[in-house]
Amino acid sequence: MQVFVLIVQDNIMNICCSAVYAKVMESLYFFMYSFKMGQTLSEPVTAKDTSCCQDSSFRVGSSCMQGWRINMEDSHTHILSLPDDPNAAFFAVYDGHGGAEIADYAGKHLHKFVVKRQEYKDGDIPEAMRQAFLELDSHMLEEECIFSKPSGSTAITALIKGDKLFCANVGDSRAVASVNGSARALSEDHKPSNQAEYDRIIAAGGWVDANRVNGNLALSRALGDFAFKKNGKMSAEQQIVTAFPDVTEHTITSDWEFIVLACDGIWDVMSNKEVVSFIRENIATGHEPEEICEELMMRCLAPDCQMAGLGCDNMTVVLVTFLHGESYEKLQEKCKQPPTEHVDVKDQDTDS
Repeated sequence: MQVFVLIVQDNIMNICCSAVYAKVMESLYFFMYSFKMGQTLSEPVTAKDTSCCQDSSFRVGSSCMQGWRINMEDSHTHILSLPDDPNAAFFAVYDGHGGAEIADYAGKHLHKFVVKRQEYKDGDIPEAMRQAFLELDSHMLEEECIFSKPSGSTAITALIKGDKLFCANVGDSRAVASVNGSARALSEDHKPSNQAEYDRIIAAGGWVDANRVNGNLALSRALGDFAFKKNGKMSAEQQIVTAFPDVTEHTITSDWEFIVLACDGIWDVMSNKEVVSFIRENIATGHEPEEICEELMMRCLAPDCQMAGLGCDNMTVVLVTFLHGESYEKLQEKCKQPPTEHVDVKDQDTDS
């Protein structure tokens, strides 16, 4: 009897120790995350990784810059013709936080997960994108070199096939289109202050403090961030932080001039309308897409880090201009025209 009691006591102690250990590790995770997020350099790193590509449909430029942060944690993708579906193009920006591991992995693999889904082969691209996000997130849990890191990432993606554009998003990176010169949001930021996001966080056992998930994370959906995805009674879609994306579908017409995908390092400084106007002005004056990406980042870069962090983040921009089978010079002429303020939204745009 005495031995049995001792065994029970030992088990209780082990359970208690395990619970304490888990709590300590979770606290350490949040400390490491907050510590990394708050660090800046004495001078910004303004060297840029810039590239461009083109076919008969698109002229694309991209650029990323470390800025004031101690590390570069963003990743991006631009593929004019997907290997598993040459008739589809894929563009994306991944804004990493707490480390670059998740963003880097997503940048290399997410598009592969999308096109290999059976839903994609069956023509249901929105569902393929939803399930691919969740599948990638689950797959990364099995990668020890990724799972053990306290990192996460936003994902703003645009898959274009024919005249259809499918935009899938988690987090607060954003995609915006210029349609006859007017800004049209293709995605909605996922913030814990949004009522639907707040309700899910609370239902999963989390809380929101100062518009941050559990007082730490400023976005409510993300790839990675596995410390927020531990509720065994909830599905992947119902976790405190979920990788389940919103997907919108749009029909591209001749009125579409370009789309721009960027991290919040851009959108925290400039509005959708300001970014579209900036890009149109630069296209009209003969600048190439990749040059415009560089100029946009420099426009958003803070002179110092005294403005509540605005302009002090990593920055990444992907600019996809629509050629519609014509020359870039034709688009330049179009961008010299004043914008049409009232865009006809009856172009079969739908939330999927």
